[in-house]
Amino acid sequence: MDESDFNKDTTFGVIGVCGANGNLIARILKDRGFNVIGTDISKKENCKFASSFDGYDIEVFHGETPEEFFERSDYIIPPASLSKDSEVYKRINKPILELTDVINIFKANKPVFGITGTNGKTTTTTLLKKVAEDNGISPCKHNLEGMQGNAEFIPILQSRLNGDVGILEVGTFGVPGTVGRIVENTDMEAGLITNITPDHLNDLGSFMDYANVKGEFIKELNGKKIIVNGHDPTVMGLLRKLNYDGEVITFGVDERPDSIGLKECVCGNEITVKEIISGCGYYFCKCGITTPQVDYIATNVNLNNRTFDLHTPEGKLTVKMAIDGLHNVYNVMGVIIAAHEFLNLPFDKILEPISTFTGVEGRMEKVDKINDKTIFVDYAHNPAGVQTVLKEFQKLFGDFTTVITVSSESGYSSDLDIFNSVLKFSKFVVPASYVSQKIAIEKLNENPRLNDRIFLNNITEFKKDGTLGADRTDVYNGIKKALNLDCEMIVAIGEAATKFKSVVDDLKS
Repeated sequence: MDESDFNKDTTFGVIGVCGANGNLIARILKDRGFNVIGTDISKKENCKFASSFDGYDIEVFHGETPEEFFERSDYIIPPASLSKDSEVYKRINKPILELTDVINIFKANKPVFGITGTNGKTTTTTLLKKVAEDNGISPCKHNLEGMQGNAEFIPILQSRLNGDVGILEVGTFGVPGTVGRIVENTDMEAGLITNITPDHLNDLGSFMDYANVKGEFIKELNGKKIIVNGHDPTVMGLLRKLNYDGEVITFGVDERPDSIGLKECVCGNEITVKEIISGCGYYFCKCGITTPQVDYIATNVNLNNRTFDLHTPEGKLTVKMAIDGLHNVYNVMGVIIAAHEFLNLPFDKILEPISTFTGVEGRMEKVDKINDKTIFVDYAHNPAGVQTVLKEFQKLFGDFTTVITVSSESGYSSDLDIFNSVLKFSKFVVPASYVSQKIAIEKLNENPRLNDRIFLNNITEFKKDGTLGADRTDVYNGIKKALNLDCEMIVAIGEAATKFKSVVDDLKS
């Protein structure tokens, strides 16, 4: 069965349209010109993604599912979570299409580009979409308010919505098979890998287990085109391990390394990395993995002016950014290459959108100023992300106080790595998550002289949820404590810091 088997006057009844998958399925079918009606147990005012139906002529029955819904539907599409023993399922008297049927029948009908990696995915994806839109190219958008939507079935369904191209952020949630399924089921033509650093270790066990999940991206794109950070030994090692035989475009930054790190190679050896950013730089392993001569390289990086020279196979460009940090030089380079290679845009059409891109909410985001103290939030939530962001804050601004709201998805060792990075780069530390306070107490017991740098607060034992390591009150109290310290800049890191950043408004009043 394929899409052509359905007449345009076919009516699809979608159960559970207030959920992410049901919402997307209803909009996909409406975009394709079919009749769509929906139902959901939620009341209209509680329908989480209702705003994404604006502009769609989709009638939705809320609460009880009326018999009219079944009578008017030619096909019923239930959510995967709906039990076959439920009363609603037992009432279905029309042919049923499951989620997998929708994916197999209604294919992605546009070129699709994917972006994966541990850090930088959201910034890179958002900027590439901006470059496309500023040049009259419309990327399909899931428009699910408050949802990142980079894993499970959301990217797959997103690729089937209206648009000229699909530009998809591809994540894992620490689940093997997720990345490969997204690439396969979107008929992805090309992709980009920002980096691979430790994350989701609680779910996957070891760094190489996690790296191999990201490696699904490479495996499924084999024979196609892939853009990669050539300064990441894990990415380059996976390309060789998986015998990738498509076109590989590499990029990197010509900067003096400022730290030494250790990273496991795909061969099992430990590699010394002369780091430019965390986990990326110059490296050599006796198995033969070494820093390549990259195809695109940034030189003359001036972080204060937000400029760099980009040497491309077609000549040198001068790039002006509106976002901060050396890590964003890598992100911007990836976007420039993707826009040129995938969107087929000339460089002069790419540089202007980049120069006006001021960043993604929650990434090095300046929130406000209270009593001459500037407050930033950043979503960083894994060791490499925290280290990279705080190192850049220190380069750009000097002294700052860090409020920690993180609870790592990789357990105690990663929480300890995060705390150590915070201690290394910050003038003062305020642990605002339960796990960071536990580590802070351990540190203070070992070394009481840290009392003049680590400032404890009264926080509750918060039950973590993914990387959400603190509640609103903890964030409020953490920033309030930081406001009383002798430092003019405050950086609140972690998912909770970005989610509850409105506490800054409360602190102003």
